[in-house]
Amino acid sequence: MHRFGDIAIVVKDARASSKWYHEKLGWTVGASDGHWVTVRPRGSAVTFHLCEHRPLERGNTGIGFVTDDLRREVRRLTARGVRFPKGIVHAEWGDFAFFRDPDGNEFWLLPA
Repeated sequence: MHRFGDIAIVVKDARASSKWYHEKLGWTVGASDGHWVTVRPRGSAVTFHLCEHRPLERGNTGIGFVTDDLRREVRRLTARGVRFPKGIVHAEWGDFAFFRDPDGNEFWLLPA
């Protein structure tokens, strides 16, 4: 079964935004890699992924789920009628898939 992973927030400048979340809201700054930085409210398990991207991809909710076995989960959900428009995508930072709800909203599915 997949679990909640993170929420992406599209920003102009990930480093400047992470500084704002840290200084103004008191959130902790986590990992960073090029165009993105993670932040989270203190004491929370929820991670916000501040991602530089213009414009926001159509349909992308920015909500991510993680699973212990990406391929198995994609097969299981596909068999239940869930649409994965691009299948499993192989990126230099890792594999992922987008699934789409009936209204066209897309959600990330990533390996744990």
